[in-house]
Amino acid sequence: MDELREKRHHIRKLMQYAVPEEQLDPALDLLVIFRDDRIALMVLQEFYSYLPDAEEDWIKELRLVGRQGGIFLVTAVTFGDAYLYLVSHEGIEFHGSLFEGYLDNQLLDFFGFESSAGFKEAGQNPENFPVYQPLQGDLDVCPACHAATGEVHELGCPVEICPWCGGQLIHCNCRFEQLETDEIADEQDLVRLEELLEQKGRIVYSPEQRPNYADEGPGIVQQ
Repeated sequence: MDELREKRHHIRKLMQYAVPEEQLDPALDLLVIFRDDRIALMVLQEFYSYLPDAEEDWIKELRLVGRQGGIFLVTAVTFGDAYLYLVSHEGIEFHGSLFEGYLDNQLLDFFGFESSAGFKEAGQNPENFPVYQPLQGDLDVCPACHAATGEVHELGCPVEICPWCGGQLIHCNCRFEQLETDEIADEQDLVRLEELLEQKGRIVYSPEQRPNYADEGPGIVQQ
C-alpha cells in the first residue's frame, strides 16, 4: 500500500496551498473517506494539482456521472462549480465544468446519454447524479480492473477466470497452450489471445470471484 500512502501524502501537501484554512478539516475528511480508492484519489490529486480556476477551492463531494466497465465519469463538486473527470486505473482526463455541459458525442454515447442537450440539462444540478462511493466496499466491482458484475474484465486483470481450466487466467498455462507459444511477445499475441477468449466465451466478473486480497499491481485495491 506504499503507493496509496504516498499519493495521500502528496494530496495533503497540495491541500495546504489550495484549500482555505477554515475549510481544511472537511476537505481532509473526504480524503479519509477515499483513502484506499484509487479512482477518487486520482481525482483529488488532479484537482489540487491543477485547480481549474487557479484559485483557492476545495472538493466537498464526488458524484458519479457515468460508468462503463472500468471507466468512470466523475464530477468533483466545489462551492463554486462542479468539474468533470474521465478516470480509469490507466489515467485521468479533465473535461471542463459540469455546468457548461459539454461532452463530445463519443463520450455521450459511451455513457448512454441520449443527447448533449439532455446531458447539459442534467448537469445543471449535480444532485441529479449519485454520490460516488468507495469502490473497495462495493462487491459488485472487480477490485483490480473495476469491471462491474456482468461485465468482461480488462484483459490482464488478475481476477479474471480462465474459461478453459477455471483457474486464474494470468497464472495458468492455457493462454500459452492456446496460442501455441512459450510467451506472449507482442501486441499481435494479445489480439489473438483476446480473439480466442471471445470464441471460447470469457467469464464475466461476479462477486464470487472477488479474492480475499489483491496484490499491488496497477489498479488493484487491497481489501
